[in-house]
Amino acid sequence: MAYEHLLVDSRDPVGVITLNRPKVNALNGQIIDELNDALAAFDEDPDIAAVVLTGSDRVFAAGADIAEMEPKDFAEVQQSDFIRPWQRVAETRKPIIAAVAGHALGGGCELAMMCDIIIAADNAKFGQPEINIGTIPGAGGTQRLTRAIGKSKSMEMVLTGHMMDAHAAERANLVARVVPVADLLDEAIKLANAIAEKSQPVVAMAKDAVNAAYETTLSEGIRAERRLFYATFATDDRKEGMQAFLEKRTPTFNQR
Repeated sequence: MAYEHLLVDSRDPVGVITLNRPKVNALNGQIIDELNDALAAFDEDPDIAAVVLTGSDRVFAAGADIAEMEPKDFAEVQQSDFIRPWQRVAETRKPIIAAVAGHALGGGCELAMMCDIIIAADNAKFGQPEINIGTIPGAGGTQRLTRAIGKSKSMEMVLTGHMMDAHAAERANLVARVVPVADLLDEAIKLANAIAEKSQPVVAMAKDAVNAAYETTLSEGIRAERRLFYATFATDDRKEGMQAFLEKRTPTFNQR
């Protein structure tokens, strides 16, 4: 499928999606719809095990398209549930790695946080500057940011619009690690390939278990984890993995 604002590449077993709406990858309804379509296609492709989402070397996404939002009123955004399509990114079943270089601001920061792992280039900057234009984050920024870095730091960012650089984001646990900008995509694809080597049914269960910790209480998360752990015993790959460990060999997973 051809996209106007995305570059989509399949590097089996990794799907790569590049935001491509010059100059700053402003996120409008069209680019979100295209992104959801591309992610759904990769979700359904049995040859794709993980997805890398990236932008340019200078900007991941500088935020939602203000020109699109400015004319809207309360009734329009509320009745249409204007932000709802963004949530479909977070509902993608396969792991998504955000490879972030340059600015990830507002909706761009929120989009990165919808992904499962963030790898940041050393020039990356994260922020929720919506307060500067008279509104607040609306695609999970106040919720995911607080869960990632805690109340005090997220309050500072949300209430002032101040940005956090890549190394501060790593110290705050917003990103998994920081790499040179020239190595960003290669490192993200390397990580995606490492995930692709595992049993994909079990990867899906592991993703669900971690998300339970992120989205529920501890007791509910523990119960979800236990159910998913037991469920792995219904897979051929669990048996193969344990047998391979005991036989001191590399497992051969058949994705069942």
